[in-house]
Amino acid sequence: MPTNVTTNGIFFIEPAPPFRLDLAVWTLRRRPDNAVDRWDGETYRRALPLRSGVVAVAVSQIGPPEAARLRISVEGQPLSASMKTAVTSAVERLLGLNVDLAAFYRFAASQGRLGELAWRFQGMKPPCFATVFEGAINAIACQQLTLTVGIRLLNKLAAFCGPAVNSSTGDGTDATVHAFPRPEDLAWQNPDGLRQLGLSRQKGRAMIELAQSIVECRFDLEGLAELPDEEAIARLRGARGVGRWTAEYVLLRGLGRIHVFPGDDVGGRNNLRRWLDLPDQLDYDGVRGALAPWRRYGGLVYFHLLLDRLAEAGYLNLGPPRRAVGEAERRAAIR
Repeated sequence: MPTNVTTNGIFFIEPAPPFRLDLAVWTLRRRPDNAVDRWDGETYRRALPLRSGVVAVAVSQIGPPEAARLRISVEGQPLSASMKTAVTSAVERLLGLNVDLAAFYRFAASQGRLGELAWRFQGMKPPCFATVFEGAINAIACQQLTLTVGIRLLNKLAAFCGPAVNSSTGDGTDATVHAFPRPEDLAWQNPDGLRQLGLSRQKGRAMIELAQSIVECRFDLEGLAELPDEEAIARLRGARGVGRWTAEYVLLRGLGRIHVFPGDDVGGRNNLRRWLDLPDQLDYDGVRGALAPWRRYGGLVYFHLLLDRLAEAGYLNLGPPRRAVGEAERRAAIR
């Protein structure tokens, strides 16, 4: 992916088309009150902890989805070559910029209902949390809660122990913003402190023990990327507080395995049932059966259905409804 460095802490990335920053960001942030992944309608902002310190990154899109160019602004430290490389890698991961969806679009174009869904949200790249650890902590926090409540807990966790940096807010003012906590930020916290944020004692212990196991080099979470699904799930489920849903959620959102639809995800199940007009509630096996025709792309279905609900809630600016098109026209549009 070509990048060009300019002065004043700004450089540019050209993602493979089509790309829509707004759709990728909403798939990542999931709710409007997410304070870690911030979006003002034009610019995505996030604090990133790097080896050299914490920086504030702002990403905006120039050009249409077919010829998108991303403007990356970095605050907090001078933009060195090594920092530019680190920020580029983080942004590519967070926004899914290196994921090639051409095969998915070709497949979806022949799948009727799936084709219409993919066409509506064309340009969404599947995002990934900045680290597998962040994915695991997100999942643990959201267990047995609504997503809105879970994200509010994560906001409090970031403000409590996430590294901070001063950042422009986009309206001409500055504010202190917090990055997502790293393992070393959580490893030696007191569980009572996490309880005061609203996290249960069980969740607090699970987070702290996971962080400690990483800091002490007893668990290589990032190394799960080298393992097949079942082995990665087994390793994850060996950690306190990690069940099947949490493990599959980490595979999708922490490891970027876009074929994984977390089958125990209540919101995902409801979205799938609604989209397919199914009369009965789905269980885990029911989800797998319903997704059988599109199993290679289960995670992409999950993301697209999330966007569908966000659009229904009025958070996405999709413009006028896109007219229905035939398979040949959809194929031509994504070549």
